[in-house]
Amino acid sequence: MRGKVGIVIGLAAGYVLGSRAGRERYEQIKEQALKVWNLAPVQEQVAKAKDFAASSAMALPNTLWDTAVKVTKAATSSKGTPGQKLDAAVRAGKASVDDVAQAADTTADAVKDAAEDAIDSVAKAAKSTRKPSGS
Repeated sequence: MRGKVGIVIGLAAGYVLGSRAGRERYEQIKEQALKVWNLAPVQEQVAKAKDFAASSAMALPNTLWDTAVKVTKAATSSKGTPGQKLDAAVRAGKASVDDVAQAADTTADAVKDAAEDAIDSVAKAAKSTRKPSGS
């Protein structure tokens, strides 16, 4: 019950404080956000993110799919007993562990680099749109 009361109080406070700022302030904030979004450095990072999503982000899913296919083929081979088929599937899975780990590391590194670049570009762009305090 206390949690529900806290949520209601929080929502009410947010509504009151938000409505005090009014539509004019909302429009100012929106205008500044759009200015930053439309700056060339930010749009360059957006393009990089789109390119990244189309290329290196797919490295891990492709590797996982290839591994699953290899394990499935090994498990469904027509030769041997069920135990031998299982052993073949386990061997195929173990052989692919390094490939999956490498693809995961590559993808994680690329995501980290892209995020850092985007944050830096957005921070620089935001700094360049600020007005001097004397104005």
